[in-house]
Amino acid sequence: MAGSSNDSSPDPAIWLCPQVHASIATPPDWLINTEIHTAARLSGARRQEYLSSRWLIRQAISGASGRPPDSCRPVSGRPVATQSPPGWTLSLSHSHGLCACATSRGGALGLDIEPARRHPQWQKVVKRWFTSGEQSWLLESDDPTHFLMVWTLKEAWLKATGRGIAGNLKTLEVSSDFRLRGDQPETDWYASCCRADGFLVTLVFRAEHPDTAPVIHRFPGPPADLGLASGKPVKENAEPLLFRRIHPCHPLKE
Repeated sequence: MAGSSNDSSPDPAIWLCPQVHASIATPPDWLINTEIHTAARLSGARRQEYLSSRWLIRQAISGASGRPPDSCRPVSGRPVATQSPPGWTLSLSHSHGLCACATSRGGALGLDIEPARRHPQWQKVVKRWFTSGEQSWLLESDDPTHFLMVWTLKEAWLKATGRGIAGNLKTLEVSSDFRLRGDQPETDWYASCCRADGFLVTLVFRAEHPDTAPVIHRFPGPPADLGLASGKPVKENAEPLLFRRIHPCHPLKE
């Protein structure tokens, strides 16, 4: 379970940074081998996004653990946990030039971010993938922000529970008053959603009696050389939209 981490940051926490825009010809020397190989296969904006997210991961681990960022690194492969220092869970998300990383002292978590104004043809998504109850109230309310909140909640839930989208979007059901019911039996699942910097930022996590929603920190952005020593985060002025428990309901029924 997640608990209080240390004096560096509340637990869990969310860390944001904009994507670096400079062309980076030589990867930074702090990348691990799998990251070097991945970066070598990418180009242009996709490469910049990838390297920015790896910079942010190290800054987030540092901010959460109190360790210097040059001694922080994720596990090889998908960055879902820390290798150094050990014991931290990670979740990464990036969209339209913004990178985000969530940290927790060992508790499961899933993070999703989406531009607050991104909602093309959202009704088709609702009709095809959501539960009948969700379809009813979302199509009646005709509010794209409601749709985006539900979508990010489902995405974050699936990341936190270690599943993909295919066949699993109905494992979390959201009612019209935003009560949340999930297919996991534990009673310590929580969800937080806020609006920050023009994005919806949604985190699903496990914790014992969290007092407040996760704190969001923002870095001004990676430097052009992706140096790790320059990260100085500030607390983001976020607009809270939702913070509540996900109640177990297994199995979910239509």
